[in-house]
Amino acid sequence: MRLISATLAPTLEDMLRKLRDGGITPTRQRLEIAQVLFARCAHLSADQLLAAVNAREPRTSKATVYNTLNLFARKKLVREVLVDPDRVFYDPNTTPHHHFYNVDSGEISDIPADHVVFARLPALPQGMASDGVDVVVRIRAAAAD
Repeated sequence: MRLISATLAPTLEDMLRKLRDGGITPTRQRLEIAQVLFARCAHLSADQLLAAVNAREPRTSKATVYNTLNLFARKKLVREVLVDPDRVFYDPNTTPHHHFYNVDSGEISDIPADHVVFARLPALPQGMASDGVDVVVRIRAAAAD
């Protein structure tokens, strides 16, 4: 299978394949959302994605964007990154990694998985399996002394 280049915008064919491989029926709106999300390889909120999609072709509703992002997250095409109770970003990079969240600027950036080390995790409740560990390090500009 051909990989999507990190330097080139994904083609319609790339997005059709990605959605179908993920078990998602492609629709016009899903394809538009996928092309914007995966072309940028950035952490976007639903509102940022809605603005970007509608800048290209203003016919997609907020509900469609939220529903599509929820579907993409359930199908593991994107990761939800909760930076606080009211802010969720969607990350097209689904490989294991963590995040810095700049509370001053609202920017989010990746931390390689091997840069965060745990001595141990707690024992899991009986009958449960780990689905991953997500770390968000909140940062802000240091106060001048």
